[in-house]
Amino acid sequence: MAVSDNLPQRRTLLLAALILALAVALGVASLTYRVPSTAGSGVALVGGPFRMLNHKGETVTEKSFAGQFMLVFFGFTYCPDVCPTELQVMTAALEQLGPDADKVTPIFVTVDPERDTPDVMAQYIANFHPRFVGLTGSDADIAGMAKAYRVFYQKVDNPKRPADYTMDHTSIMYLMGPDGQFRTHFAYQTDPQKLADEIKKQLKINN
Repeated sequence: MAVSDNLPQRRTLLLAALILALAVALGVASLTYRVPSTAGSGVALVGGPFRMLNHKGETVTEKSFAGQFMLVFFGFTYCPDVCPTELQVMTAALEQLGPDADKVTPIFVTVDPERDTPDVMAQYIANFHPRFVGLTGSDADIAGMAKAYRVFYQKVDNPKRPADYTMDHTSIMYLMGPDGQFRTHFAYQTDPQKLADEIKKQLKINN
């Protein structure tokens, strides 16, 4: 009889314990899911120091472009469609900017240093806007810059023709401010007019 008399009380205690356990679990989950303080500051973790070779064979760093907006795209010269398409979009947008294009340096960074020497880069970017700068370097140099810009790339072998390998890579344009800080990014196949309009917006903000 004593056991049955205490049953409602035990059920109440059990329910209270479950509620408390759930509250604790939710509290832990909320702490785990918090946005890092760096993201809360509004500063994107994109960009940073780099040391590369330009298409003239000169050593350049992020300081070489200080005071300029940088429109950065990673790819490779043997790219069949994505890279030439995006570089053409960048070219069209810069042409729409008119004189303001002088405030923007379009930069094409190779992820294929094995084939993309400074000479190869120079010949390739000559097909696009005259302000283009091509960047290449050692495997370590490129890996470092790609990491700073949160860019993925990977060699895809061709078993039948080893020399004809290709590269998988992130297809995003990054707009960096004159201070080297990330301003915004553009997805693959962004309309040239939209790209030009956003660059104009950022130029006005900077004035």
